Amino acid sequence: MTTEATATTASAGTLKRLADEGVSIWLDDLSRKRIESGNLAELVANKHVVGVTTNPSIFQAAIGSGEGYEEQLADLAVRGVTVDEAVRMMTTADVRAAADILRPVYDATDGRDGRVSIEVDPRLAHDTTATIAEARQLAWLVDRPNVMIKIPATKAGLPAITEVIAQGISVNVTLIFSLERYREVMDAYLAGLEKAAARGLDLSGIHSVASFFVSRVDSEIDKRLTAIGTDEALALKGRAALANARLAYEAYEEVFGGGDRWTALTGAGANKQRPLWASTGVKDPAYKSTLYVDELVAPGTVNTMPEATLDATAGHGEITGDTVTGRYAQARADLAAVEALGISYDDVVTRLEDEGVAKFEVAWQDLLDAVKKSLGSKGADAE
Repeated sequence: MTTEATATTASAGTLKRLADEGVSIWLDDLSRKRIESGNLAELVANKHVVGVTTNPSIFQAAIGSGEGYEEQLADLAVRGVTVDEAVRMMTTADVRAAADILRPVYDATDGRDGRVSIEVDPRLAHDTTATIAEARQLAWLVDRPNVMIKIPATKAGLPAITEVIAQGISVNVTLIFSLERYREVMDAYLAGLEKAAARGLDLSGIHSVASFFVSRVDSEIDKRLTAIGTDEALALKGRAALANARLAYEAYEEVFGGGDRWTALTGAGANKQRPLWASTGVKDPAYKSTLYVDELVAPGTVNTMPEATLDATAGHGEITGDTVTGRYAQARADLAAVEALGISYDDVVTRLEDEGVAKFEVAWQDLLDAVKKSLGSKGADAE
């Protein structure tokens, strides 16, 4: 066996161990170049990738570069479509193509994986009615059973989650930072399933994941710990995000582990809303690049990774079994220690949610500006 083949086998083995532990590996990236070059298909075939997530920042980077979008941009310019319509057409085209690549995975897993997520316009994050309408439109435009519509876990997003689920549309709930909000998200999902059942829908076809953001929690809390600067504070760096995520998994086990409400729904064919670890690329170079993969292994979870994190996991990830359950007491102690130093958990998670929505709004506006410029130049060329 060649050295290259040996390396490929070894890396595939690490990712397979992660998958065998019950973690679905999703890629946190998408572009037309990735689709048309065969790269996405290769990751599915050889790197155990079984899903894809997108967000406004990802599309801003992909479409903003213009690579692979020239012909469609020219057609859109000739038709005189609006900038918003052009962005919607390009993003849904990419998601549709990715969904087709992942369709065999979707079929093989009965809809559990093989999913591609697309987010509602982030400018609608605080508008329930508009979010519902946008989710319906995106599901219709992509027109693939394995699409998931991403709805942010804002206060306005919660009733939108319920209603979109009630209409039989699978949902990826995004931008979850706090344990309290996560419980509200799970409740919104259950309420949606109950409404769907009342409408006579087949619950077995409705799926959902709850995207719990990880690394941003450490970034914010570590900054505050560094400012305090004591040995006690510095010793807590890099522990809050894992503690937060582990306690989220404990909450997941409580909600979907039994009880009359869930028992009634599962009897009707309902699927658990799986926890998804998002923002798993480390922000601090002092931390191991696979920290938020190695330390968040638990059955029934999803880890969506940027390609750099995927490659790092394949190369030197340490998959040693379940690293979540049984660690809840330590997780509570770590968060309590942070609070004891005067760092408010509630303030941190509120700030992160507000910043998360704002960052996606900025990325979306940058994307609109880039497409507007391209449409203008293409229109001029056509003339």
